[in-house]
Amino acid sequence: MTLRPLALVLAGAALLGLYQPASAQVCVGNPCSLTNAASVTVPVVLKLSLSSASSALTSPDSTAFNQGHQDDLSALTATVKANTAWSLKISGATATWGSSGLGARANKPVGDLAWSVTGGAPFNALSTSATGIASAGGTSGTTSTVSYRTAWNYTLDTPGTYTMDVVFTATAP
Repeated sequence: MTLRPLALVLAGAALLGLYQPASAQVCVGNPCSLTNAASVTVPVVLKLSLSSASSALTSPDSTAFNQGHQDDLSALTATVKANTAWSLKISGATATWGSSGLGARANKPVGDLAWSVTGGAPFNALSTSATGIASAGGTSGTTSTVSYRTAWNYTLDTPGTYTMDVVFTATAP
């Protein structure tokens, strides 16, 4: 009975003797040179930041209703940082604006919000399909200033609060 534990200890010692950790390179002589291969895998690095999580659009007055729209120039900025080619797209999250308030229009279309990156006209109607607004190669920071134009109609846009979630998507091919 006492031989069995001793046999286990000897077997374990023998197994430990078989284990040899990876050894470093050794050089003997003069001169003596060794090579060490340093490698790293660089992933796609892509960062999108918006200057604000929400944009308070200007409430329309009679002038806005008379001209059919209200401009909010420089509503926000979108900044992309990337170590490869990238593109920035914009879309509306839903086909219609969210609305609240007694009598608020429930079907104000996404296209009633238009966008521009030129600081003014021309404006492009927002849609639920993503549309490119900027693209470039690797950059330490490319900023696009986004302006909004909201369409207003006396007979359709009744009092209430209207909200459209605008989605910005940066991709690297």
